[in-house]
Amino acid sequence: MRICILTQYYPPEMGAAQSRLSDLAVQMRRRGHEVVVLTTMPSYPHGRVLAGYGGLFRRDQREEGQILRTWSLASASRRPLPRILSYLSFTLSAAVTGALCLRRLDVVVTESPPLPLGVAGWFLSRMCRARLVFNVSDLWPESAVALGMLSPDGRATKLASKLEAFAYRRSWRVSGQTRGILDDITARFPRVKTIPLLGGVDTTRFDPALSSAETRARVLGPEPVIAIYAGLHGLAQGLDRVLEAAELLADVDGLAIVLVGDGPLKAELMAQAAARRLRNVRFVDAVDSESVPALLASADIAIVPLSEQLAGTILSGAVPSKLYEGMASGIPIVLVSEGEAVDVLAAAGGGVAVEPGDVDGLANVLRRLAASSSEREALGAAGRRAAVERHDRRVICDGFIDALERAD
Repeated sequence: MRICILTQYYPPEMGAAQSRLSDLAVQMRRRGHEVVVLTTMPSYPHGRVLAGYGGLFRRDQREEGQILRTWSLASASRRPLPRILSYLSFTLSAAVTGALCLRRLDVVVTESPPLPLGVAGWFLSRMCRARLVFNVSDLWPESAVALGMLSPDGRATKLASKLEAFAYRRSWRVSGQTRGILDDITARFPRVKTIPLLGGVDTTRFDPALSSAETRARVLGPEPVIAIYAGLHGLAQGLDRVLEAAELLADVDGLAIVLVGDGPLKAELMAQAAARRLRNVRFVDAVDSESVPALLASADIAIVPLSEQLAGTILSGAVPSKLYEGMASGIPIVLVSEGEAVDVLAAAGGGVAVEPGDVDGLANVLRRLAASSSEREALGAAGRRAAVERHDRRVICDGFIDALERAD
């Protein structure tokens, strides 16, 4: 088959969608299919186009196939209007670029969010006489309302709901990253056919064997126990609560909490840590995606947090990719979440879950794990087994590709 993946987010950017879609494209290529990715100039999460990119159009070649990059308005603003303009600019640019550059296709896989991209995906699928698969990473507009980007009863929310229904009903299949997403879609749109593209991890890329004393000493620090968070420093992660827990752990010798990455709240978090005089917290600049597996494998504990502001919302049922990556790296998970992510961790036996906002609980779990290397090893080994047996991304991608090949 000739398959187009249409997405606003793609490597060299870091992120869950970027990694998942890139791995899917590679696996499609390995299965003998031709892949073209239609995306924009990389700018996530800073809202600035990366050095070496820019302009209106660029054509690259990667392992997975041809990458077509087109212009969009880059923005990292938390305000709704700049983000919406960024989404709409790529939707229009992708539709024009696709119309000029794409010919015959069998499948168009369109990533959401952004939700408006469903219109471009539908247009290109019709133009190329291809089947449209609408891949839902986050439910919109529900997630936008939960994050405070849209008001529950506003005009933008109503328009987004119409776009959502349009995309679902005109797709050959709708895929989703969690069981909760698929169940929600099926409940609201019973005639829509769904297929899973569940979250997972490349267990050959994230591997305990990558643990390195040199990486640990150079990047993470000299303490005997390192608890790592690696990812976006944003609103949804609730990293301010991690700092509060760190303050309660000031008496624990040999434990350091290392926050790796960048994002809109990093400067604020660093100021908070300085004001609290947290000597057991260290901030590390964002690293390239190729360095993340070795960092995780070289740490002792992975913290996967969610803000309590999102507890009880649709986002509380999300399963962060960091959960799977930490499990595959063979280190225990301290998960601050609820819903499906807690179920995944409990089934794996790979860590401990804490309710969002429970700072005392978070501190107590970190204190306990810091004191017990045997418990850390047992939880890490169980998580690794579950990642290999149930959450390997190659197997997940193969199931998705099988569904495309069995098209009815």
